[in-house]
Amino acid sequence: MIWSDLFVPGVPLIEKIVRPLIVYGALLILIRMFGKRELAQLNPYDLIVLLTISNTVQNAIIGNDNSITGGVIGALVLMAFNFVVAKFLYHHEKINHIVEGDCTVLIDNGRILNEALERELITIPELESAAHRQGFASLSEVQRCTLEPGGGLAMFGKKPTTGEMRQEELVERLDEIKALLLAR
Repeated sequence: MIWSDLFVPGVPLIEKIVRPLIVYGALLILIRMFGKRELAQLNPYDLIVLLTISNTVQNAIIGNDNSITGGVIGALVLMAFNFVVAKFLYHHEKINHIVEGDCTVLIDNGRILNEALERELITIPELESAAHRQGFASLSEVQRCTLEPGGGLAMFGKKPTTGEMRQEELVERLDEIKALLLAR
């Protein structure tokens, strides 16, 4: 009796296959609707939402089936379908672009675009934290920042002007001269 409870699915096989596909599609649409932020900058609230979503859709995926076989079938269907979708989108760039969307520019020419931050629900402290993780001391060092379709933040530093480079070179030479004079 216990073996049949563990390994015999409580619902028909076709239902075990269709349920995860429907939930997968629904979650894909919902994540696309609610923005790239859900993929990028997980704050504690976003993490709680993602964890509770997984628990919420569990029954929709497995139905009235708590068997090991049923769970493995559901997981296998999700992973196989995800592989098929990823492979399909890899070969169909236009469709992939529709599914993933465009980059969102958050900083342009060193200027923070507050409207874009508000649209993506990214705060200045979250942006500063991401800049620090990428090696920038502050946002003032960032020339351009984009929120990529996959949720990553790409930051590009400001390039020094010719005048700034000359000034830096002069300071280095003065330091060398100073060191030579002190060595005498």
